[in-house]
Amino acid sequence: MKAAVYDRTGEPEVFRYEDVPDPALHPSGLLIEVGAVGIQGGDVLHRRGGDITSVPHIVGYQAAGVIREVGADVDVEGLAPGQPVVAVMFAGSHAELVSVPAGSVWRLPDGLTVEQAAGIPVEFATAHDCLFEFGHLEAGESVLVQAGASGVGLATIQLAKAAGATVLATASSDARLERLRDYGLDHPINYATSDVAAEVRAVTDGRGVDLVVDPVGGRGLETSIAALAYRGRISWVGRAGRDGGVPDVWPIAQKNGSVTGVFLGAEMVLNPDRVHGLVEDLIGRVASGELQVVVDRTFPLAAAADAHRYIESRQAFGRVLLVP
Repeated sequence: MKAAVYDRTGEPEVFRYEDVPDPALHPSGLLIEVGAVGIQGGDVLHRRGGDITSVPHIVGYQAAGVIREVGADVDVEGLAPGQPVVAVMFAGSHAELVSVPAGSVWRLPDGLTVEQAAGIPVEFATAHDCLFEFGHLEAGESVLVQAGASGVGLATIQLAKAAGATVLATASSDARLERLRDYGLDHPINYATSDVAAEVRAVTDGRGVDLVVDPVGGRGLETSIAALAYRGRISWVGRAGRDGGVPDVWPIAQKNGSVTGVFLGAEMVLNPDRVHGLVEDLIGRVASGELQVVVDRTFPLAAAADAHRYIESRQAFGRVLLVP
């Protein structure tokens, strides 16, 4: 099979597009022909400096496609050759074929494309956990979504609005913020030209927001804390900012607030049944049209370096896909 691989971490130029052996089919797993790869923020971070578990290494958390083969021990209704599915994995998505456990796969309902599906499990389940499982969002509350134009950001905005929240979000472009209104944004904040915390206080009559969903981390957490209401909550879900700074978190104590780290991967390992049911529900909501997967751009798998470079330029609005 063809794959985008690398032997060392670094800039997008480390990618090579070449032939590698097909992955092995495990008795309890599936072999999937990849139709679309949803590039995750974690994929970019791993390429820059993550663990290399094989040489050459194939990075990537999520892909959708069609089942080619089913392991001998798999006895799950509907998981058969030819069935369209979406799968998550700890590595391997940037390839023409992936081998995954059956428990990490979801069938696609009629009408849902593999391109849409490639942007659902990690993005929407992460957003849902940030808002509800760990963020305890309730109708009538306010939520600030940092990096609102990202895949997780767009999912968070839609889910929060559907739950009856007032939604604020940040982005670095007025044009992207204006587009976010179509997905439920109430109050846009350009973090490149505005004081985010001051804008939040102005919108909330000085109170601050009840919940912040923060995928940026680093020193950006200081802004999230400053935007928070008394007894507010922060769901901290990543380090997309990559600034390496250590935030001063003392001000959250003065607000009797809380910061909860959110990592979907841990939930998938420790609470797999909950996550599997959650993702299945979210897939259904996208298929019904209630929620939308926003695809900014697609690249051929051979151009994985260009796709990663484009993501790092922070121009994307929604998900960037690779297509083998």
